[in-house]
Amino acid sequence: MSEMTFDPKMIEALVCPQTQTRLDYDAARQELISVAAKLAYPIRNGIPVMLVDEARVID
Repeated sequence: MSEMTFDPKMIEALVCPQTQTRLDYDAARQELISVAAKLAYPIRNGIPVMLVDEARVID
């Protein structure tokens, strides 16, 4: 079974759940980045996990 991939077009419909700001897609790390919140939301099996508790804090 192949791993699902994230459709970058989906990013147009998503915003950071904490700040309601736009997200950047990091294909290499499979994360959606919120610069405003300084959080990186993981993408697992092609599905963005938009939970603040699951996000990684970034500098």
